[in-house]
Amino acid sequence: MLQTLTFEPSWDKALPEQDRLKIKQTFAQIDHDTSEPSITFTPLWQAKNYKGELLVTVIINNYSEKELTFDQTSIHYIERGQILATHFFTLKTVIIPPKTSMPWAFIFPVKNISQQATFDNGILSLV
Repeated sequence: MLQTLTFEPSWDKALPEQDRLKIKQTFAQIDHDTSEPSITFTPLWQAKNYKGELLVTVIINNYSEKELTFDQTSIHYIERGQILATHFFTLKTVIIPPKTSMPWAFIFPVKNISQQATFDNGILSLV
């Protein structure tokens, strides 16, 4: 079964065409040939908002045979191999079917971010 790209309904309505194109291009470049049922995150972009929170936008790749949901799911933000933020996410609208990828932005509160974070080339990982 091939991996498919889908968008959460609110994203689908509001996503600027330029961002949609970048997401589709990035998705097309991912090597989806994995024999392991796993969950991976493909980085798209990251930024710090006006509150100092870290926003990390990724493509969530659900290569498993099960539906993926986030209910108090712990996720690490990692730069240069070092964990610089951890947060528990509950995302009621994010339901990713098996063999499906979906873009999403994870927001890490200021209190969870290490002072050492440069907000550059970070990756996400499930704990």
